[in-house]
Amino acid sequence: MKVIQVTDTHLVPPGESLHGLDPRKRLDACIEDINVHHSDARVCIFTGDLTHQGKVAAYENLRECLANLSVPYHLMVGNHDHRENFWSVFPQAPREDGFVQHAFDLPAGRFILLDTVEAGEKWGSFCERRAAWLRQQLDGAGDRAVYLFLHHPPFDIGIPSVDRIKLRDVKHLGDIIDQYRTIKYLFFGHVHRPMTGTWRGVPYCAFRGTNHQVAFDFVTVEQVPKSHEPPAYAVIFVRAEELVVHFHDFLDRSALQLVHA
Repeated sequence: MKVIQVTDTHLVPPGESLHGLDPRKRLDACIEDINVHHSDARVCIFTGDLTHQGKVAAYENLRECLANLSVPYHLMVGNHDHRENFWSVFPQAPREDGFVQHAFDLPAGRFILLDTVEAGEKWGSFCERRAAWLRQQLDGAGDRAVYLFLHHPPFDIGIPSVDRIKLRDVKHLGDIIDQYRTIKYLFFGHVHRPMTGTWRGVPYCAFRGTNHQVAFDFVTVEQVPKSHEPPAYAVIFVRAEELVVHFHDFLDRSALQLVHA
């Protein structure tokens, strides 16, 4: 089974740019690439920071863009988003106790999309209410495999500017990870960099967004340094006894140049 993950699209209102780039043009190219090469995917999950400042016009821009996506999709929010503005444009999006989060089942298992946003803050939060809801979803999954999607990573990644705005209140989530061994994989946004590893014995990954990236900077703390490294999305193959994640730089044309050389 194939699943697509797209993250950190940072859309702005039409006609505006961000860090010298056009986020809508970048996302249009991403969606075109998915439609051409991965129309057989079961679902596409957008893991937050859908917009850059949470403006209604930016969400309307996103809605127009997503109308071209041939794969069913689910939207999550990140620290750059605004829940009420998001719901005003996507009224059918889930509402769980005031959070944009929900769970759905596919043949490979249960997919749980968590809202880690702390309104008005760049760092993330995972409160007791969210923990209680997550436990309900995990109990309902029984012995099926569970794949957990969050915007904020709950641990330091070694880049100080990002570690400063990671998920806080991690004890609730850590206790759940330790208890429910059905959780097979963690998928993050927020990082804007390719990254894999394990946390409490569970593998995870993050990758670059569709517009700007976070520089590979191990010194800067207060401001998140940006870069223009290539944008990417993830192609995830979920099978009975394995999970494979590919990071695809969808604007790269070097293979075509080599073929025609």
